[in-house]
Amino acid sequence: MKKTLRAGIYAGTFDPVHSGHIAFALQALKAAGLDKVYFLPERRPRGKRQVEHFGHRAAMLGSALEPHPQLEVLELEDTNFSVNRTLPRLRKHFPGAELAFLFGSDVARGLADWSGAERLLKDAEIIIGIRSRDRRDDVRRAVEAWPVGPKSVLIFDSPAPDVSSGIVREALRRGGQAPGLLTSVERYSGHHWLYVSIG
Repeated sequence: MKKTLRAGIYAGTFDPVHSGHIAFALQALKAAGLDKVYFLPERRPRGKRQVEHFGHRAAMLGSALEPHPQLEVLELEDTNFSVNRTLPRLRKHFPGAELAFLFGSDVARGLADWSGAERLLKDAEIIIGIRSRDRRDDVRRAVEAWPVGPKSVLIFDSPAPDVSSGIVREALRRGGQAPGLLTSVERYSGHHWLYVSIG
């Protein structure tokens, strides 16, 4: 009998990807018993005006995931993650799979306000990594207030709660080091002169 694929979906800007993203995905992979985690970079993220070109962000993501065979980049034509558009595409891409969605606690707190949130919560597992500014109890209360109880929810402390893309971008702009900066990202961004005009 063929085993049902358990796929994690990790959507985000990844501008750029950092070690915290990788560590969270690996932790979710193990804790939730996933077969793979697919990073889904958004082409035009909502609420973010200045982001690096999608092609560069996807390329850096691909290089960063190379050492981890259970992590992979998934590109969809959607400009950003939308439950009503993206979830059906994912269902078509992974027929019969069990889907689990990875979110940082900063994103998870506002999940109930998304268009189609109830559909997502009924349809999939939710995995939440606690960021440094959030407390587990507050996140738990936010989850309990969701309009629909998720199929399953797993909450754990992020392995690198203080690492952020903003800190990494600033380090790249200054030509210095920062927690979470990946060697592959430093090399790629230097070669393509990325982030040098930020700040």
